[in-house]
Amino acid sequence: MSLLSALEERILIGDGAMGTLLYSYGVDRCFEELNLTHEEQITRIHRSYIEAGSDLIQTNTYGANYIKLARYGLEDQVKKINTKAVELARKAAKKDTFVLGTIGGIHGAQALNDTKEEIKRSFREQLYCLLLEGVDGLILETYYNLDELLTVLEIAREETTIPIITNVSMHVPGILENGIQLKDALQRLEDTGSNIVGVNCHLGPFHMLQSLKDVPLLDKTFLAAYPNASLPAYHEGKLVYENKPDYFTRCAEDFRNEGVRLLGGCCGTTPEHIKGLAQGVRNLKPLTEKKIIRKPSPIEVTRNQTTKETPLVDIVKKRHSIIVELDAPKHLQTDAYMEGVKALKKAGVDAITLADNSLASPRISNIAIAEKIKQEVGLRPLVHLTCRDRNLIGLQSHLMGLDTLGIHEILAITGDPTKIGDFPGATSVFDVTSFDLIKLIKQFNKGLSFSGNSLRRKTSFKVGAAFNPNVAHLDKAVKRMEKKISYGADYFLTQPIFNKEQIIQLHEATAHIQTPIYIGIMPLTSTRNAEFLHNEVPGIKLNDDVRDKMRFVSNDRDKSIEQGISIAKELIDVSLRYFHGIYLITPFARYDMIIRLIEYIQEKVPKSNFEEVLSATPHCL
Repeated sequence: MSLLSALEERILIGDGAMGTLLYSYGVDRCFEELNLTHEEQITRIHRSYIEAGSDLIQTNTYGANYIKLARYGLEDQVKKINTKAVELARKAAKKDTFVLGTIGGIHGAQALNDTKEEIKRSFREQLYCLLLEGVDGLILETYYNLDELLTVLEIAREETTIPIITNVSMHVPGILENGIQLKDALQRLEDTGSNIVGVNCHLGPFHMLQSLKDVPLLDKTFLAAYPNASLPAYHEGKLVYENKPDYFTRCAEDFRNEGVRLLGGCCGTTPEHIKGLAQGVRNLKPLTEKKIIRKPSPIEVTRNQTTKETPLVDIVKKRHSIIVELDAPKHLQTDAYMEGVKALKKAGVDAITLADNSLASPRISNIAIAEKIKQEVGLRPLVHLTCRDRNLIGLQSHLMGLDTLGIHEILAITGDPTKIGDFPGATSVFDVTSFDLIKLIKQFNKGLSFSGNSLRRKTSFKVGAAFNPNVAHLDKAVKRMEKKISYGADYFLTQPIFNKEQIIQLHEATAHIQTPIYIGIMPLTSTRNAEFLHNEVPGIKLNDDVRDKMRFVSNDRDKSIEQGISIAKELIDVSLRYFHGIYLITPFARYDMIIRLIEYIQEKVPKSNFEEVLSATPHCL
């Protein structure tokens, strides 16, 4: 049976990452060269995926083209490497296993300088090598640039009639880097002659599923999806994928429900993930009809008031304090955003916190939005400052700018690695760590730059620091907190916590610390939101009870919102008993949910009673 005939009848399972396994084995070199030097290792990986349930496997040729091999001095080995790759895949394959020749994008996640003609020549050379070996199909994957993919697809379709899979990659869900919608891009690929169109890489299951919701079933092509294992975490200089394969089992049916007929894995996935996918779609028939559901518009609220300018660290030492994270927009229309700020100001928050391109995705400069909030609303901004985006020169320039604008509340953080953001090819700077940044800011307060030169005036920054309690060893995290205090941290904001017992444990672990702590609380909006946070976002974990509660109301959007608010209220109850700082994190710009929580807090602890409650609170922050 041919590949396309098989897809007519059932959902097929692809393989997972080759590079992830090789990297886990300690290999840190040109992976494609291993076809010549480590034949048994490559064959063993192919077999492990087949045993896990893969109906088709890809040759180890993602970067086996002239341009990419030239980076290793292997440009003359294109034919030899590609030929051997097909041989090894055939050696591992069973009788009914399809072997696909893989050709990756040249640009990948970075805009390189290679011309279109150079790309075409490089592609043709690799294409001919794979076709001569008689592969069952081609898979063109990880193309961020649609024009590049359309160009090479036209070349491939002119040369062969075998099935061609074309997978695009996105920096943000649903949109390619040139602004084209995913559904439109896939339609153009179908029109250009692709037999199977889809997405791979960069996005985990959650965002890939979200991207596919607006994609209809196409007339002449099948749909494919190869998600990453998760968002990668950054540990000791290495990117690590943390989610578990059983998450893939649960997501498999969701992919089927979006019309996917070819389902595999990309970065971070292993044979266990592929086994999970195979189990998840077992006995499921392919989708033949699909209804596209449009997303509702966000709720808007308006109001305006002024606020007393007092340092947050002084406020939270005297009474309970509420701050809200409402990140700057990813676009240039700010009216709705500012209405949200005004509504939060009216509700009585002490400050709006502004992340510095959270999850490494570009937004309006938080310093610009902070000034707008300060001038137009009269509300205190708390500006996050990361070590990721600016070198030591840029950090100092940024601090001088903040001081010049009269913005003195700063959260000093390391920042998410660029790998997880909208442009993973961008460079992370990390000239300094968050510890060093805290120290630098405090040195500015002495009127000195990093080099010791006089600033001719002292700054008056109050420095917040991040604290992640969602770790296996809380005592080690507290040691990091103590170190940040020694460097000058004035107060802390925690990652969102979803476990009441964890809040109590944090209180007990920090009972000796007098530096204020704001407890991060983020209302959940759906079971998908909960599963995404738990499985794909580094530094956040939900317990089974919370996930079960959200799953119980998964079929009702309104009930899911109410359940999320109810869980947040329970967490607030415990937090108010032990801490004075509440840090509310706005999900998906739903500040209406945050306002309800603010009202709840004020009902529990009216501002007039804050000082009375303070004297009875066990752990004064």
